[in-house]
Amino acid sequence: MAYERTGVVTLGGNPVTLIGPELRVGDKAPDFALLTNDRRKAHLTDYKNKTCIITTVPSLDTGVCDLQTKLLNEEASKMGDDVAVLAISADLPFAQARWCKESNVEAITILSDHFDLSFGTAYGTYMKEQRLECRAVFVINQEGTIKYVEYVPEVTDHPDYESALQAAKEVINKAGMAK
Repeated sequence: MAYERTGVVTLGGNPVTLIGPELRVGDKAPDFALLTNDRRKAHLTDYKNKTCIITTVPSLDTGVCDLQTKLLNEEASKMGDDVAVLAISADLPFAQARWCKESNVEAITILSDHFDLSFGTAYGTYMKEQRLECRAVFVINQEGTIKYVEYVPEVTDHPDYESALQAAKEVINKAGMAK
């Protein structure tokens, strides 16, 4: 059962209520059921044996979210097939598809949590007052363990891209040595 957390993040300086647990490094990454832009189901298990960088944004149609997703798309294009970069919002799949086409975003997978906020409630990113995702970044290794977590304290701010990408590179390098 999901629970409420307050005092974790603000939106425009105003505190919001997050639904779901606060995940930490070392936790097993919860599964989720999201929709692709063509309305097919997507689950974490679809990306097994890959390093996953998961970023959540309130809406692709806002400035910071737009820039964040485009930056991660650019980084994803350099990472190879053993890495999946997922961008998740509560935007409708139709809006996400339009945004991807207009923005030429093809290297990452954009997923919608609009239907039942499965991801938001499992990862603790669902902002109750807005019915949107807060801004967060997770890096998950090939075994499904969380290796990096950032819940951005002010939702209108950018995440720490450098730290998130460094954590992902460390997971990728460790996986490459294990092969």
